Amino acid sequence: MALAIQKITLSTARDIPFNKLTLSQENVRKIKAGVSIEDLAEDIAHRGLLTSLNVRPELDGDGNETGIYRIPAGGRRYRALERLVAQKRLAKTAGVPCTVSKGETLEVEDSLAENVQRVSLHPLDQFRAFQTLREQGLGEEEIAARFFVSVATVRQRLRLASVSPRLLDFYAEDEMTLEQIIAFSITNDHVRQEQVWDTISRSHSREPYYIRRLLTETAIRASDRRAVYVGIEAYEAAGGVTMRDLFEQDQGGWLQDPALLEQLVMEKLKTDAEAIQVSEGWKWVEAAFDFPYGHTSGLRRFYGEQAEMTEDGLARYDATRAEYDKLDAGYAEASEYSEATEQKLEELGAELDRLNDRPYVFDPQKVARGGVFVSLGASGDLKIERGFVRPEDEPKDKTGTSADVSDGRADHGGDLRVSGDAGGEGTEPDDEDETIKPLPDRLVLDLTAARTIALRNALANNPVIAFVAVLHAFVLKTFYVYGSDSCLEVTLQSARFSQTAGLGDTVWAKEIDQRQEGWGQDLPKDPNDLWDFLIKLDEVSRQALFAHCASLSVNAVIEPWNKRTRAIAHADQLASSIGFDMVEAGWTTTADNYLGRVTKAHILQAVREAKGDQAAELIGHLKKADMAREAERLMTGCGWLPEPLRMMVEEGTIEHNAVGDTIGSDEGETIFEAQDLPAFLVEDPETSSDDTGDTESAIDGEHLAAAE
Repeated sequence: MALAIQKITLSTARDIPFNKLTLSQENVRKIKAGVSIEDLAEDIAHRGLLTSLNVRPELDGDGNETGIYRIPAGGRRYRALERLVAQKRLAKTAGVPCTVSKGETLEVEDSLAENVQRVSLHPLDQFRAFQTLREQGLGEEEIAARFFVSVATVRQRLRLASVSPRLLDFYAEDEMTLEQIIAFSITNDHVRQEQVWDTISRSHSREPYYIRRLLTETAIRASDRRAVYVGIEAYEAAGGVTMRDLFEQDQGGWLQDPALLEQLVMEKLKTDAEAIQVSEGWKWVEAAFDFPYGHTSGLRRFYGEQAEMTEDGLARYDATRAEYDKLDAGYAEASEYSEATEQKLEELGAELDRLNDRPYVFDPQKVARGGVFVSLGASGDLKIERGFVRPEDEPKDKTGTSADVSDGRADHGGDLRVSGDAGGEGTEPDDEDETIKPLPDRLVLDLTAARTIALRNALANNPVIAFVAVLHAFVLKTFYVYGSDSCLEVTLQSARFSQTAGLGDTVWAKEIDQRQEGWGQDLPKDPNDLWDFLIKLDEVSRQALFAHCASLSVNAVIEPWNKRTRAIAHADQLASSIGFDMVEAGWTTTADNYLGRVTKAHILQAVREAKGDQAAELIGHLKKADMAREAERLMTGCGWLPEPLRMMVEEGTIEHNAVGDTIGSDEGETIFEAQDLPAFLVEDPETSSDDTGDTESAIDGEHLAAAE
């Protein structure tokens, strides 16, 4: 005989006056979590009580109901109602929907069950719910106000809901993580989102950062100098689209139309260059994103004079200087730090800099035959290089320097001739002729030859003036180019490296340009005044100027057609003597300057030398472009150098280090000082606490996120 199924009887529900309710001491929720009582009270005031309270009648000693009801489940809702009553927004006797328990289970059990059995809303349901509210007419601010979240949070949820429905379905089925969905939300292009998902589904790397990289690989950051120069507003006004990441600092987003951006840059550059030419009167102006390094070689440079201070400006400067000096002197004697004084000193210093930063005024006659190079600076502002004269624009009336103008340096002859015919051998002056005639050419040659030898000897005995004489020749060649006359037959050549992109943006090139600009402003405008200037210059400044000129002649380039073995060896001797090292100078191996320009085998070799075999194995499966980027990240700060940048020394002079490594080369050996490897790279998997031996368990995810 079949057993009858016992029917379930649900507890009854009814309204109970608020003043007849009290909290049960058996409520398990003791710690505040989730929505605050204040926000919950406002929500109840807006839409009413959505969930009734679970209550039990209170009994007296005889088991009779007292009319009071305890609340084992619903304590936060009761506190919110209590707040509304205290604000007189709800009557004390207002009926509260309650479910009256029959008391067949423990109160603490009811309280625990209500919280444990509750299932939190899936994030995707929340995203879509916000999207539905907006579609039904609610604005982002109103949604934020009704659900007590920030407007930014609402925008983030709406952005996530706008991801490709196909990817959201994968997320709903737990085939994707929330972090991956967040990464995909950077763009609204569903087709591109799905393309990237299909790509990473076949690879080992599905990290969010990798998804963002693929989605933005053809875009340009808003912090790029081209975007800063044009402006995001102008780009978007022209129809450009900008991707933005609402979940991370994206520095303004990514511009998705590089071709449009470059068109806008060129148009604005051309307009700005024409404005400079018209307003300042230059003969020519050249504009480009960048000019190759050494683009001013062969052009004479002239400089303007800084405008004089006006009387008001001079008075302002003197007053500011006096105030700064007085405050600085007093602060130097103070025993305590003063933020206000520091700020005041900074303000006064900035004002002094502003007064000193006066424009340079150029000679209108020189401007009429000179030109300007206009390009983009690293920060997105205009880089304006003024005052260059082409050879064909040089004044034609300088007949005495025609040879210099043609080749850019003084007219240096070959060996001095001291024998043979010159002006007619044996031609003697007629003693009977009383007319004073010019000396014979041969005699002049012989006399000046003797003077030259004597002058050489005298100069050799005066090292100070010899230094000045060589410096004079160097400065003429470096700064004046045309009309450069010196009796010293020394030459100074400066190789151009226009074939190497990006040299002008390096910190080294910028420092050289700053020195060149500084000396160019200080040196006399007329080369005939240079000698006296150098004689009067102090010794330290003379040495600094000499070092600058000499440095421009350094050429340690290995050309495909000319290995220059001895010159490169001398460059290493020079570097060693001044303690030069490319790592200390600021070189960092990147995908742009090395890793992306060599084969995969070279990339793996570099990682292996810098970080060990384990690190190399982790990226061995990647495509070349991804491998180069991952290698750059892995090698950051390790101090590894490509072989051409390492110091070359003669064979047999290498002292092996305990952690060093030596790599052979054609000319000798290369010293490679390996860094001590971090523990996560040298840990023996067999001794690891993880018995699985999985490579990932031994690698810090922050450093080696290249592999799953």
